[in-house]
Amino acid sequence: MDSRHDFGQGSVAGNIMRLAIPMTLAQLINVLYNVVDRIYIGHIPHASTQALTGIGLTLPVITIITAFANLFGMGGAPLFSMARGRGDTERARKIMANSFSMLIISGLLLAILCYLFKRPLLYLFGASDATFPYADAYLTLYLCGTLFVMTSLGMNNFINAQGFGIIGMLTVSIGAVLNLILDPIFIFVFHMGVRGAASATVLSQFVSAVWVFRFLTGPKAILRIAGTYMRPEAALVKEITGLGLSGFVMAVTNGSVQIMCNATLQRYGGDLYVGIMTVINSVREIVTMPVNGLTSGAQPVMSFNYGAEKYDRVRSAIRFSTIWAILFSTAAWATIFFFPNFFLHLFSSETSLMKEGVPAMRIYFFGIFMMALQFAGQSVFVALGKSRQAVFFSLFRKVVIVIPLTLWLPAICGLGTDGVFLAEPVSNFIGGTACFVTMMLTVWPALRRRPE
Repeated sequence: MDSRHDFGQGSVAGNIMRLAIPMTLAQLINVLYNVVDRIYIGHIPHASTQALTGIGLTLPVITIITAFANLFGMGGAPLFSMARGRGDTERARKIMANSFSMLIISGLLLAILCYLFKRPLLYLFGASDATFPYADAYLTLYLCGTLFVMTSLGMNNFINAQGFGIIGMLTVSIGAVLNLILDPIFIFVFHMGVRGAASATVLSQFVSAVWVFRFLTGPKAILRIAGTYMRPEAALVKEITGLGLSGFVMAVTNGSVQIMCNATLQRYGGDLYVGIMTVINSVREIVTMPVNGLTSGAQPVMSFNYGAEKYDRVRSAIRFSTIWAILFSTAAWATIFFFPNFFLHLFSSETSLMKEGVPAMRIYFFGIFMMALQFAGQSVFVALGKSRQAVFFSLFRKVVIVIPLTLWLPAICGLGTDGVFLAEPVSNFIGGTACFVTMMLTVWPALRRRPE
């Protein structure tokens, strides 16, 4: 293991950035899988708003699939890094193989269940008779690639955890570029519409999944997937899911919030506002990716040094990732506030969506820099194996704050649709502050008391 893959050596900031830059690019590119679909679909002649709204209705299902990828991928990777830091390679191999097995099992079950119940689910998520056909056509094909999504997203964490940030970036870059090429061909040349977008995504995810599997079973990986360890061990699966529960809960609650927002917006504003929320969710995915990439890049460094009992380096990683996360998210907030039309125009040129979308975006993204505190605090809890705290703050921001506000604010003082968009900034200020302050009061002093 050379110094590039030993996070206990060299500059802490350098170690983080060597992972964070390619991971940020990878996550940003990964967003293109779905965002590019929405951009092209939003410009389909004579049906752009209904088609865009239909795709937006599938987002909760896609988010739930991502949640299970996080459960076993993000749950196993920090444990894997800590085992590597202690020099326990056998345990690290078991963790990786067990995570892979659970990704495959859960992926199969998810695809079957979502397919069987897709019609009632889509109507529950806010579909109307006009938008259901688009949502149904997209989701039916997307579910065929569930295993590919689970493998590429979940197991890519183990590539990054071994220090191969560039390889991890290529995992999603290859698929995203292919998706970018196939989308206009399938949608406009072959006139497949939303089915074309889904087909392009499935094929692209397949290529990414093959890339991940070949690397983690090939000679370049430091630790490879071993078939002898793939039989799930109850105790180990419990550890993995316990730590991954934070990312899982965050993704599931994001899906729950999307469901509540779409249903409430359908009630107070109709299909137009569900379409606006689809655009807002797409923009949010783009602008939060760099912060998510930075904090994700810091996690393996913190986990490795925590396992190696180099606590001063853990503190340095916390400081570095927090400061830069706040700076970037502040810049993102300013950009969205002054140039909302640019982001809206990416997805649609319809006058009504542009007119109503500008004030909605300014409300929704107000104070988004406070979300950086949530990301920073959450990443520390996960990296250090403190699953209970990580799960609690995932639930606190979304379930305790956002969902109730999404239901209550529209009926208060006649806020209507503005109340739905206002719930997000309120939760960022309260939830972000609570998460980060708790981390500083509990984790930080403990690290200071434990010398190198």
